[in-house]
Amino acid sequence: MEKQIVVYTTNDCIECTMVKKVLTEEGIMFEVRNISTNTEYQLEVERYGFLGVPVTIFGDRVVKGFTNELKEIIDLAKGF
Repeated sequence: MEKQIVVYTTNDCIECTMVKKVLTEEGIMFEVRNISTNTEYQLEVERYGFLGVPVTIFGDRVVKGFTNELKEIIDLAKGF
């Protein structure tokens, strides 16, 4: 099974937009899960221990927000 990046997002979220923009610019495919339109996605975010978004997941790495840890996920995804 191929690993993929999942980005939990919501409408009108500036950090979410930035995460998706950086991933796109880096040529990395990702799945968007909008918690505004799907309550199951909100529950998934909460199971990871977060109440807000963006939450980016790759394998066992989970990052909240637009932080330097996102760069680590990008580097891992490029090497996969």
